[in-house]
Amino acid sequence: MLEKGSQHLLKVQNLSISFDKPKFLVPALHGISFSIPQNEIVAIVGESGSGKSITSLAIMGLLPKSAAKIISGSILFLGNSLLDKSSKEMMAMRGKSISMIFQEPMSALNPSMRCGKQVEEILLRHQIVGKKEARKEVLHLFEQVRLPHPDRIYTSYPHEISGGQKQRVMIAMAIACKPQLLIADEPTTALDVTVQKEIIDLLKSLQKDNKMSILLISHDLALVSEIADQVLVMYQGQLIEAGRTSQIFESPQQEYTKALILARPSSDQRLKRLPTVDSLLTSTFKKELISSSERNANHKKIYAQKPILEVKNVSKYYFSKVGLFSENRVFKAVNDVSFKVYPGETLGLVGESGCGKSTLSNAITLLTEATEGRILFNGKNITRLNKRERRELRKDIQIIFQDPFASLNPRRSVEEVLMEPIRVHSIVSGPEQKKMIISTLERVGLSEADLKKYPHEFSGGQRQRIGIARAIVLNPKLVICDESVSALDISVQAQVLNLLNDLKDDYDFTYLFISHDLNVVKYMSDQLLVMKDGIIEEQGDADEIFNSPAKAYTKKLIHAIPKGL
Repeated sequence: MLEKGSQHLLKVQNLSISFDKPKFLVPALHGISFSIPQNEIVAIVGESGSGKSITSLAIMGLLPKSAAKIISGSILFLGNSLLDKSSKEMMAMRGKSISMIFQEPMSALNPSMRCGKQVEEILLRHQIVGKKEARKEVLHLFEQVRLPHPDRIYTSYPHEISGGQKQRVMIAMAIACKPQLLIADEPTTALDVTVQKEIIDLLKSLQKDNKMSILLISHDLALVSEIADQVLVMYQGQLIEAGRTSQIFESPQQEYTKALILARPSSDQRLKRLPTVDSLLTSTFKKELISSSERNANHKKIYAQKPILEVKNVSKYYFSKVGLFSENRVFKAVNDVSFKVYPGETLGLVGESGCGKSTLSNAITLLTEATEGRILFNGKNITRLNKRERRELRKDIQIIFQDPFASLNPRRSVEEVLMEPIRVHSIVSGPEQKKMIISTLERVGLSEADLKKYPHEFSGGQRQRIGIARAIVLNPKLVICDESVSALDISVQAQVLNLLNDLKDDYDFTYLFISHDLNVVKYMSDQLLVMKDGIIEEQGDADEIFNSPAKAYTKKLIHAIPKGL
């Protein structure tokens, strides 16, 4: 795996970890061994539950001592055992010698502290600079991670800046003490494709300038192929393949690695069904392409109908005052937007954070009120409905959210979650209610045995299936998918996308599909809307826009897609 003569910064040998459950131990890692050379980027890839994050937490000394048991092995950092160090010694190393960028910056940042003070705290704790020099050093770090207006970010709270800016603040905190090893745990998950490219370019630049090593954890294989020097492939707690990046992606040895690479939607061909890891490993996947003639015939049928949804000159403005006697400032989140959605169509909606995608979907679902314009659903203006009519409309327009764990009530069982909309809308009564939710659960790949379970008892992909079940249990006519697969593993993402297409065929659903992953949007969509600064920048057939984008902004989005695979 390593070239001869390379010096190891970190060496993991035969590491096995189990978690202490009542009456038995649950194995999590099975004797994994790998090394991270100095001044290199090593990536760990694999599905959820493969052991990626447990490995990184073990290196950081952040595994819960009461539950996690080191069964065997060692972790050596510059020849010194990390497993033998006390909590106090590890605390002194964390942030200084070994640092970490966490997956969700909003959870990792303190919401009650200004961003600049949070970075200052790291510098002062490790005595990198004194109090007088701390602010100057933080501003220098903010410039280094290319944050716009460092002075403003310094005094801002996390909720006042964008997702990409929060991630840059996290990176500034992680590199503040110039660590020798930086662990980046899914640093670009759920970020726009352009912001993702900026973050990856930034990490590569920082790694080169500071001559540090990076352990990158990611489920985005295309991204990994562009940045990593070496790749480690993990599966069910085992390290099944390791090697230089070119070798792993050009000639993978293990069937699982091949399956991971093939499960990602392709930008140059349109498959009827995406391959999943299971279907590839069991040789049950049959590659079938959708021909241009099939696609054209389907479009002819779709667009011969009357539209199910018409958005006509819709605007949403927000007003704010800077001072007591100042005039209102107007922010145009959505500005004079018009488009149509037809029955049986999947309309893709893409654009960077802040472009107005979510504001537009909220206006369509009447979660927020449009400032101007009309929204017609089946020919009826829904912007002027009374309370009872709005409630009736919610049966026909449903939404699948990005984060199923946040959108599901942790105190309610699956049965309660699915039963609520049926009872609210009085769809059926008595025994028929339970039959209805069992049928819906089975349709999304779950079973009656899951009814009494709670959200925390499921994997991310299973929770998303519950979110889909909740959205379709009322048999709606229009389903809005708001970043519904962005945080899922490649293979789980493929399963969910296949499921959404199956449900569309079986129940004649119409989708408004919102995502920052342009390959996914292209795969799913008939037509495509590209939004920028609250307006529709470009719209048309998804394949045509990808093959020959007319606007510079669309070209920028497509150019930002990782091209490593």
